[in-house]
Amino acid sequence: MRYFNIIYIAFLFAGACSPGQEHEEHTEEQSVDVITLTEEQLKNAGVETGVIEKRTLNSELKVNGLVDVPPQNIVSISFPLGGYLKRTGLLPGMHVNKGEIIATIEDPALIQLQQDYLVAKASLEYAEKDFERQTVLNQSNVSADKIFQQAKAAYTSQKILVKGYEEKLRLIAIDPAKLDETNISRSVPVYSPINGFVSKVNVNIGKYVNPSDVLFELINPDDIHAALTVFEKDLGKVKPKQQVMVTFVDDPSAEYECEVLLVTKNVDDNRSALVHCHFEKQPKQLLPGMFLNARIKISNTEVPAVPDEAVVRYGKDKFILENTNAHTFRLLPVETGVTEKGMVELISTGENITGKKIIMKNAYPVLAKMKNSSEDDHH
Repeated sequence: MRYFNIIYIAFLFAGACSPGQEHEEHTEEQSVDVITLTEEQLKNAGVETGVIEKRTLNSELKVNGLVDVPPQNIVSISFPLGGYLKRTGLLPGMHVNKGEIIATIEDPALIQLQQDYLVAKASLEYAEKDFERQTVLNQSNVSADKIFQQAKAAYTSQKILVKGYEEKLRLIAIDPAKLDETNISRSVPVYSPINGFVSKVNVNIGKYVNPSDVLFELINPDDIHAALTVFEKDLGKVKPKQQVMVTFVDDPSAEYECEVLLVTKNVDDNRSALVHCHFEKQPKQLLPGMFLNARIKISNTEVPAVPDEAVVRYGKDKFILENTNAHTFRLLPVETGVTEKGMVELISTGENITGKKIIMKNAYPVLAKMKNSSEDDHH
């Protein structure tokens, strides 16, 4: 888009205006955003008009975003029974495999749990035998029903107790079937539940951790993706399966191909929404929260479009000049969208602009005359 000095361009009309003509123009008051020119003035300025039509544009939408991961892919590691952290070698960024020992916890309560389980298991064996014996005696009417009921209650209670201990042991990754009096341990390993990498380490060796404390945070990178921020006015152009090229701040020269997966339906307070994109080939350095730049390839978009030079700037705003009748023009505020090969998309801020007749070439001289005429009126 070309820019002109407004005051300088106004001189294009100087030779075409006689004093009588200038006086004639000012006899009828007009809005500061409307101007009527003579045929000679329009000819001298080289003004050409045309109708706004819809065109198919192919372009790119430049946006920013962050590397994101869905909540279900973030795993917080805690130890359900509490204890002292004896050993860990984890550091943020390290890769871990599912089933790998990532820490060791020790505590007297862990020894007591294993001991209680084995004692309860031994007592269960006795209660089971006693219950079987009392069942036979009761059926033979040798023992009273009361004694049989007591044996049954003791056996059932002991089964419940053993089952509870077994589940507690499984919580800390101890297999009850493999535990006996020869392998009671004072320390318990903590295993990684996923293949992924470490994002946070919240503990140090020797620290006592409560059951509610998060020791580590692991991330499963399978669904790590790019979350792009797209403004409301551009959301209609973004659709699933569009190609996206992503670059990172640390290496802007390296581009990574993505594909649009999902366009969120809710717009935030900044009038923007998130677009989630899947990496075709995931970069090794990806970490949640990393800043990225992206180019969304928008193809075959049918939009109202005009040549670049048909859009003029005045102050911080953009306008087109509508030809309302033979020699009269008015300013219409617009926003611009995608561009391709000298054509720019028009986004109306008010009325429908498709089909309107506007200045397509040399719009700046008319804008200059309009604004200078307005200043003269104020003087």
